[in-house]
Amino acid sequence: MTRKETTKFLGNLLVQERLENGYWASEVSIDYGTTDVKRVDFMQFEPAGVVGISGIEKGIFICYEVKSCKADFKSGFGRNFIAEKNYFVMPMSTYKVLIQDIPNGVGVLVPIPQSIGNTNIERYEEFENPTELSEEIQWKFWAIRHPRERIRKRSMAELLFCMLRSGH
Repeated sequence: MTRKETTKFLGNLLVQERLENGYWASEVSIDYGTTDVKRVDFMQFEPAGVVGISGIEKGIFICYEVKSCKADFKSGFGRNFIAEKNYFVMPMSTYKVLIQDIPNGVGVLVPIPQSIGNTNIERYEEFENPTELSEEIQWKFWAIRHPRERIRKRSMAELLFCMLRSGH
């Protein structure tokens, strides 16, 4: 797959696996109208509940930055981690190359074939010999690194507005 195809593949899988039935937006611009505009590939809002105000106000945001290859990761774009939980989304082969470069506290989601079970042995084998991405295989995400939850510095109203403005 080309870099563009890989990015599209990972984005589509993310929507299907993690976002489809929730509150999310893609290409979310932060600080729009300033000289320091930032864009988040995907942003998700997870309310603690939707029946009362307190459930909504206790919700958290999750940011996902899709990185198709090492050059994409090293480009300097797409490190706008402004949520309580933040993830890089990348192929296993890219993760292997960048494992030492990923900042502490940032999670990593990698696609693995659905035929791989939940045993550590099977996942270790996939790490050692990654399956090449292909539309012919059914995939699922594995959080190979879990994010450390951090304190959000932007208001809920601002981030929800940014998500709404993205139109996706």
